[in-house]
Amino acid sequence: MNLVVQGEDVDSVALKTVAKLAGARAIEQITPQAFRVIAAAQHPDIADVCEKAQLDWAWIDAKRRLGDFGLFVTDMDSTLINIECIDEIADMQGLKAQVAAITEAAMRGEIDFTESLTRRVSLLAGLPESALTEVYEHRLRLNPGAERLMQGLKRAGIHTVLVSGGFTYFTERLKERLGFDEAYANQLEVRDGHLTGRVTGPVVDGAAKAEHLRTTRERLGLRSDQVIAAGDGANDIPMLSEAGFGVAYHAKPVLREIADCRLDYVGLDGLLNLFA
Repeated sequence: MNLVVQGEDVDSVALKTVAKLAGARAIEQITPQAFRVIAAAQHPDIADVCEKAQLDWAWIDAKRRLGDFGLFVTDMDSTLINIECIDEIADMQGLKAQVAAITEAAMRGEIDFTESLTRRVSLLAGLPESALTEVYEHRLRLNPGAERLMQGLKRAGIHTVLVSGGFTYFTERLKERLGFDEAYANQLEVRDGHLTGRVTGPVVDGAAKAEHLRTTRERLGLRSDQVIAAGDGANDIPMLSEAGFGVAYHAKPVLREIADCRLDYVGLDGLLNLFA
């Protein structure tokens, strides 16, 4: 196994300490912010050294390359983008704190996602549809490295899917903007230009995210180990569990525990360095 270590500013002392702990054969530079510790062995102190130096780290099979994968599936809110869209929409009603509290509880896995979605969306009743445009154009930002990640995945010929417990208004725009092959999310019901406080169609929850991954994987004729999934919260657990390689991006503890890789200090494009 190799150990890929990366960060905004990689401290050379910390890097050499990690290599020594791992009994590594060599250190190879991938980019100015990413290094491969070659032929490394696990050591209980590696995580602590990396955390103190604000470095992300991941164990990677030395033979694996990005082109070995065929499918990438990612969550949207707080993973691909910097906000929880429903929280920002609720802010238009002066209810951001109330809705955000429900969002956080769901992300931590404390309440059922479908229940949380129903409760939150009901609070949006009466809001003009133009509020969605306001959030998309003035509040939504891509998380660092998102565009570069998508470009790298496309060059590698990887099929990309955006699947979200959020809303189609945003996923469809991001699909076009970033070139995703497919996108799935919840549909907000709108009547006479205003939100009704309900969603239409099947709810996209954690189980539905995993199902979209499975059906796409089977349609493409891929194995589980050819799939990468990325997310940040509890409702991404089923999806990451179905993938051969799971990425927790600035994630809640409950997701970090089951992910193969945590990205806390570098951008989403740090994923490309793992399999460079």
